[in-house]
Amino acid sequence: MTQTATTAATAAEAKMDSKPMGYVNGQMLPKSQAGINVFDHGLLYGDGVFEGIRIYRGRIFKLEQHLDRLYECAGRIRLDLAKHVSRDEMTQIMRRCIEANELTEGYIRLVVTRGVGTLGLNPFLCPEPGVVCIADQIQLYTDEMDEQGMRVGGADRPRIPVECLDPRIKSLNYLNNILAKVEAIDAGCLECIMLNTDGRVAEGSGDNIFAVKDGELHTPPVTEGLLEGITRRFVIDTLAPMAGIPVNERNLELQEVMDADELFMTGSAAEMIAVTSSGKTEQDAHVIGSGAEGPITKALRAKFRQIVTSDNVPED
Repeated sequence: MTQTATTAATAAEAKMDSKPMGYVNGQMLPKSQAGINVFDHGLLYGDGVFEGIRIYRGRIFKLEQHLDRLYECAGRIRLDLAKHVSRDEMTQIMRRCIEANELTEGYIRLVVTRGVGTLGLNPFLCPEPGVVCIADQIQLYTDEMDEQGMRVGGADRPRIPVECLDPRIKSLNYLNNILAKVEAIDAGCLECIMLNTDGRVAEGSGDNIFAVKDGELHTPPVTEGLLEGITRRFVIDTLAPMAGIPVNERNLELQEVMDADELFMTGSAAEMIAVTSSGKTEQDAHVIGSGAEGPITKALRAKFRQIVTSDNVPED
């Protein structure tokens, strides 16, 4: 390799290592240097909370709702986040990351850890929380899946009971979800349907679930053991009313979901995506509805895209 080629390759590698830039405890660092202390309780015990947030047209989608959830979840794990970082400061951290990475479309991962402490469990020996913010690109599902929908698997492992760890707390302890995702991947799927310990539908490994039946939406209430998703709330509070579609938050049995006219999932990273079949293999998959994205799902997804590509992307 010539010296010129070597220099160009080295420069390309350095560029790859530098992006995305990430905020770590007061410093904006290139990817190759962005790390946390090995005594951080977020690493040692999954002790912390996080948010996944979309950037559309340079604006932070549903910023205030994400901050509401972040600070509420921190409070539920007895972490007084506002004492250390105000909402305005947290917003500025996100905006700095967006600017540093020159993004107009993308995804923010905002992580708050308990902070550096001892090797023991006591969280109150961690004097100050850690704050990490990453802004980058993300795509969970292919463009073809947006139009054609996807097959999901059925996870054998149930959702953690609310009494043990309320899934409304978006904590760093995500192993229950990860292992369900492994089941889905083993079945050749990218997502699954998780049941709660009573055998009713809760959510996916990372997405909320909506069933369509007779022109109405049906989705489990958060008391069934699921995360109160921001995109889920956007569907309930904004998109469905705009389309004149009634929404019912109620307990759902798995068979009801399988017999739905349409099925779709929502999440900040996933946005909105139709589920067109469910099964551990393609051969034994149960077709949902027509086996393609249904008209209500398509209409809601179109309204979603219309809003997030407009000049008025909501940050409320």
